[in-house]
Amino acid sequence: MGYASDVDEVATAIADPVRRHILTLLRDEPLAAGDIARRFTISRPAISRHLRVLRESGLVRDELVGRQRIYRLDPGPLSPLVDWLAGLVTTERWERHLDALETEVYRTRRERRSSGPAEHRREHTA
Repeated sequence: MGYASDVDEVATAIADPVRRHILTLLRDEPLAAGDIARRFTISRPAISRHLRVLRESGLVRDELVGRQRIYRLDPGPLSPLVDWLAGLVTTERWERHLDALETEVYRTRRERRSSGPAEHRREHTA
């Protein structure tokens, strides 16, 4: 599968609020399918379909333990999407923030130079 289709598949998988909630649950700990389903008001078959989408996109891994299917988060497939999103934040925006910070640093230094030592001398001479 190519980069664009990977990003599309992951973006489609996380577009649904139920699937995002499932990922949030799995961020903290692996859970059995039944434990996941109990946290929602929708049917177990609907949860199974959501888990299948997450599994097919690679965002979750499942393992059969006894009679339970345990799901674990695999955040790896999010990396290409995160990279793509980061590319939308232009360097120009960061440059503006850094320029504003630099201006503030220079202003603070200038204020300290012009008032700091004089005030310091006055305190000791009074």
